[in-house]
Amino acid sequence: MTIPHLKSVQCVSPVGLHNMAYKQWGDPHNPNVLVCVHGLARVSDDFDVMARELSDVYRVVCPDVVGRGRSDRLRDPRFYVLPQYVSDMVTLLARLDAETVDWFGTSMGGLIGMGLASMQGNPVRKLLLNDVGSAVNPPALARIGEYLGKLVRFASFDEAAHYIKAISAPFGPHTDEEWRKLAADALRQDHEGQWILHYDAGIAVPIKAMTPESMQRDAALLEATYDAITCKTLVVRGAESDLLTLKVAQAMTQRGPKAALVEIPGVGHAPTFVHAGQIAIARDFFES
Repeated sequence: MTIPHLKSVQCVSPVGLHNMAYKQWGDPHNPNVLVCVHGLARVSDDFDVMARELSDVYRVVCPDVVGRGRSDRLRDPRFYVLPQYVSDMVTLLARLDAETVDWFGTSMGGLIGMGLASMQGNPVRKLLLNDVGSAVNPPALARIGEYLGKLVRFASFDEAAHYIKAISAPFGPHTDEEWRKLAADALRQDHEGQWILHYDAGIAVPIKAMTPESMQRDAALLEATYDAITCKTLVVRGAESDLLTLKVAQAMTQRGPKAALVEIPGVGHAPTFVHAGQIAIARDFFES
């Protein structure tokens, strides 16, 4: 069985240095690198199944975006924003010393990938956007905002796992074992033995500070970012997603990189890529 190596890289923000943790699967000297970046309130462990499967071809690198999982927390939560995340990924890519990379991004991880792939001289060869795109549906952001950053605590793992399953219902059908893995990845025990979420509640600060004016500016910037991408791109959409609408996804096939589009039935935001059929979508795209 392939075992990942836990590593970290030092990054910089306007308020100082921080360490970003990442898991590396496969041959550390393999020049074929696949970077997998998780969603807003998730962690690198989400990719364990897919990374193991693809490590026969790739060196698969799965970072914990700052503020999540094993990575440091920022001293000022106002910098939990996409420009900071993109900057951290540039530092990570320098550490990996790869001439080109393929990118798999779920939700926020896809937005980070878009930001990187839109820049001149970027190393992204192929970009898979998992249930995210050139526009984000405001009602979905409102739904996520209802639970993001809440300081919830649970006396038992089972109680905490039930909560994770409830807020993650749009992920679609999973076995009990898969749900426990998804919960275990997103939880940790504090010094009192209680179960808490494995991220800094401060990640919600910039989202809660949004105004109608800032959302309008961000929407225009996101569209321009997508249109600037030139690499081969695949959009994967959960057929019941409330974050990436079908209208937006279809428009993405006609503009910018003119992405290919695959829909996964019975799933909302966002497909987890722990099932063989979903992993096959990624493998076929990256290895074609």
